[in-house]
Amino acid sequence: MKILVASHTYIVDINREKLRALSRLESGIEVTVVVPRRWQPGGVQNKIIETEFIQEESFQVVPISNFSQNNQGLLTFGADIIDLLRRFRPQIIQVEQGSKALAYAQFITLNKLLGLKAKNLFFTWWNLPYQLKFPVSLLEAYNLGNTDGIIVGNQDGAEILRQRGYKGQISIMPQLGVDENIFQPQTQPEIAAKLGIQTSDFVVGFVGRFVEEKGLLALLEAMAGLRQHSWKLLLLGRGPLQSVLMERAAEYGIKERIILVESVPHNEVNKYINLMSTLVLPSQTTYQFKTLTAVGWKEQFGHVLIEAMACKVPTIGSDSGEIPHVIGKAGLVFPEGDVSALQNCILRLMEEPELRENLANMGYERAMTEYTNQALAKKLLDFYKQVL
Repeated sequence: MKILVASHTYIVDINREKLRALSRLESGIEVTVVVPRRWQPGGVQNKIIETEFIQEESFQVVPISNFSQNNQGLLTFGADIIDLLRRFRPQIIQVEQGSKALAYAQFITLNKLLGLKAKNLFFTWWNLPYQLKFPVSLLEAYNLGNTDGIIVGNQDGAEILRQRGYKGQISIMPQLGVDENIFQPQTQPEIAAKLGIQTSDFVVGFVGRFVEEKGLLALLEAMAGLRQHSWKLLLLGRGPLQSVLMERAAEYGIKERIILVESVPHNEVNKYINLMSTLVLPSQTTYQFKTLTAVGWKEQFGHVLIEAMACKVPTIGSDSGEIPHVIGKAGLVFPEGDVSALQNCILRLMEEPELRENLANMGYERAMTEYTNQALAKKLLDFYKQVL
């Protein structure tokens, strides 16, 4: 089976592990990953990344000249993609830029013009209803009308595509898995000592952006109501809400219990997760944001949840978006924005060590069977076989 996957996501090598695993599942599988030759992610990593060709047995990464260096929807590839398609002749073409992507329309059209007869698939995270105007509506209609299968990162996204008239095959799985070689249970006494964390402390942790929609203000209020208990709040990340959080913590009289850690490389996040007694993702759906096609935001997946599970750290999450489906029965879920319910979840884990241990073990098992790169690669291959 010859599989071609195209996305700017795979300019980062750690993000390719699922596709590497896919290439090794069975003999005869060849995976070619098409990435933009030049890409500028923006944000913290505000520099242009120039990707390089990689060949590893039946797995290869091929940089292709590209138009637009920082917009997923406008990304398209240069004429050198034609030569690659002619030489590789894939049976599966998967473009991970969404239903309205120009790059997906480009691959569909080249598939037809070159007579490849490959199956067209795309991946999307989008989980909110949306309305389209011409010509974007025409672009999506063309893409959906020529799609043989869709991989969606969440349940809501699949439902929205059904509502938009897609009747073909859909598989629900995240774009990226968790690396169990990095995210695994491992004590961190040196970092704990450096951060002033005692063995008797119950450490409530958060990893992510410091923004209102991540529910940090609700988490802070919940912790303030548990002052009589021995705990510390470990916040890993950065964002515009940071000053507000620290001001609010001072008002609550809990500022000295907050441990703030910024700028940690992804391959070291596991060390800090392993300091936590529980990881909390208290995301809150909002309709304050507006894009060209939709209004609002809700949690699309919550990748940090599966990283915590892999470290045997019990998870608590709100019911925003995909969070309840990610956690399943292997953690605690509360109604988003409900401070009292969140507080109760944290208190239960503080006072019930047996529950904490059971959830840690259940979460670990769930991560290993459902969310490793190997597990996702197997699910992906099964889906390709259905589509073919």
